[in-house]
Amino acid sequence: MSLDKYVSYAGKSFTLPDICMRLRSTLDDPRSSMEDIAVLIGADPSLTAKVLRLANSSLFRFPSQIESVTKAINVIGGEALYNLVIAETATSAFKHFDTLLIDLDKHWHASVYCGMVAKSLAMRLNVRGAERFFVMGILQNLSELVIAKKEPKRYDDYRHTQTSELPHIEQLAHFGFTFAQCSGIILEKWHLPIGLYYPVTFMNDESKYTSDVDICVLALASRITLSQLDKESYADIELFTPEIANTVSLDMEVISNSIEYAEQETAKIVSLIH
Repeated sequence: MSLDKYVSYAGKSFTLPDICMRLRSTLDDPRSSMEDIAVLIGADPSLTAKVLRLANSSLFRFPSQIESVTKAINVIGGEALYNLVIAETATSAFKHFDTLLIDLDKHWHASVYCGMVAKSLAMRLNVRGAERFFVMGILQNLSELVIAKKEPKRYDDYRHTQTSELPHIEQLAHFGFTFAQCSGIILEKWHLPIGLYYPVTFMNDESKYTSDVDICVLALASRITLSQLDKESYADIELFTPEIANTVSLDMEVISNSIEYAEQETAKIVSLIH
């Protein structure tokens, strides 16, 4: 099955909730106000509660309690609020493509861990909109579930291939594309902003590393996640390829701090949005 067919399957079998589209449209409308956004979120009490829990979580570390959606928008901004809604919605997508071939809890934990590392790295590099890296980290491996659900035999063959290569290298050999590439195109079909889907799509494309900090941050976060969560196979992988090292100025102390942050906070965030 080709990449396009997996993307088509994902698009037809799961659509983002209407609130995501309406919120995106409101944010993009120059005539809209903070109050318009607050009313939109406030119409869904369950979503409001989840967004406020996230806004008050270790994702943002604000010194005082955020008690309303309006305050959340004023404090963290409309785009950050949108990213929280997408992150919360991601749980529905993961559950929709649940399969016996993948431990969903472990997969979700790894995805959130990657998101926490990516956000931490982006913040330390002062990259614009650092909170979106949390969402990208979560969604970059969504297509693994899609593929396993759609073609379990082919996925199982891939999973049992014995190799010392990094996962994306093996994915290219087995499928002709990487899971991140497939995930990114799915996100584009779901009409997410280019700032979310583009870095995901190209996070394994080393030719992009020399010119795109966003892609490098996501690629580095993915490598860190592999090295920490699957130490038996990937403890010694190279984190800074020459291309990444030339584009992002981070040292191992920063990496260690980001790992510590992810290890401390991932379980808390998982419990909030799973």
